Amino acid sequence: MTEKTYGYNVKRYGFPTKRFCQALDLKDDPELIKEYKALHSEKKVWHEVLDNMHSVGILEMDIYLAGNHLFMIVEVPADFDWDEAMGRLAKMPKQEEWENLTSKYQSTSSGVATDKWKLMERIFHIYEK
Repeated sequence: MTEKTYGYNVKRYGFPTKRFCQALDLKDDPELIKEYKALHSEKKVWHEVLDNMHSVGILEMDIYLAGNHLFMIVEVPADFDWDEAMGRLAKMPKQEEWENLTSKYQSTSSGVATDKWKLMERIFHIYEK
């Protein structure tokens, strides 16, 4: 069995956090999807880009794949300002180059991350008793 069927562990922080969820479609091409997955593997992902994300306050990021649909969860401190952080992130070293590289796999005409990934609206949540 895999994490897919057993679930994914979630880290708990000693301070309040919040999540942002985003969606994006990949080009519906099995070979491109395979390459995109490989590009995000621990061995191939650009560590400068990971460092950039941590430096703007991103604690964790998960990307899930269903067919050619991507779903991203971004965990951040409760006082995180999305627009301000994404503005800073876009100007960091290697970020634009990474966005341009990943764009060839994505169903979008823009290389700008904020134009590609679409923030999602939560419409349901089970609240703790």
